[in-house]
Amino acid sequence: MTAILNPEELLSLTGYNRPTEQLRELLRQGFYRARRSPSDGSVILERPHYDAVCAGASKPANEPRVRPPRLRAT
Repeated sequence: MTAILNPEELLSLTGYNRPTEQLRELLRQGFYRARRSPSDGSVILERPHYDAVCAGASKPANEPRVRPPRLRAT
């Protein structure tokens, strides 16, 4: 087992052959760490992230969150 999903696994997971469509589908499914390789343009999805999302693990604490605005008292 490798540290990243291979092209056959990405095809079965997304149903797409083209990297652009694969990446769009992975992001839609919640794999927010999926990305394109700068060298050849293929999709990279790390297996630990895949396993965590499939297991229903929560997002890491360092992901940015939107804070509600504070209203000034008048």
